[in-house]
Amino acid sequence: MTPAESDYDWLGSEVYFWENDPERALKFAKERMKWLGIRKKPAVIGAVIDLGLCLNLFDQVALAELNSAHQDFHFDMQLLGVPMPKNEGGKDSLYRRLDCAVIEHVHRLRAKSGKVTAYQTVRSGFLEGGALYEGSGFNAKNHIQIAVRNLSCIKGYFLPRTRG
Repeated sequence: MTPAESDYDWLGSEVYFWENDPERALKFAKERMKWLGIRKKPAVIGAVIDLGLCLNLFDQVALAELNSAHQDFHFDMQLLGVPMPKNEGGKDSLYRRLDCAVIEHVHRLRAKSGKVTAYQTVRSGFLEGGALYEGSGFNAKNHIQIAVRNLSCIKGYFLPRTRG
């Protein structure tokens, strides 16, 4: 497995998984293959993941740490005279350069402190795809992603069952 290493991969440089959603994973694989001009049949595998020490962005403490890292990152960028990265890519902000940079900054700050254990995984929801129906608070492509930094957190693989 090769970690994502683009500056817009919103949860940083990790191996990405959809949480309990093989259908969304397959749709994404098909979309990505179309963008890249790949004409093969995509497939999805499941993984058993132990989140270990997780930067869980559904947790208030983790969100506070992320916000603090953003403030520190913003200060550093100002000192260097470098513009802040921006999230771009339409209403879904598909290219999350700012979010990626801040997540990576969290990891750097933890490593630099020498007193704090590194996060092994990052988990967050992604609201995507526009309203599911008129007036909806749900989006058509909502999903939860887990980004694995420490591959030892992947305990095994399986073929997901299809719903039916």
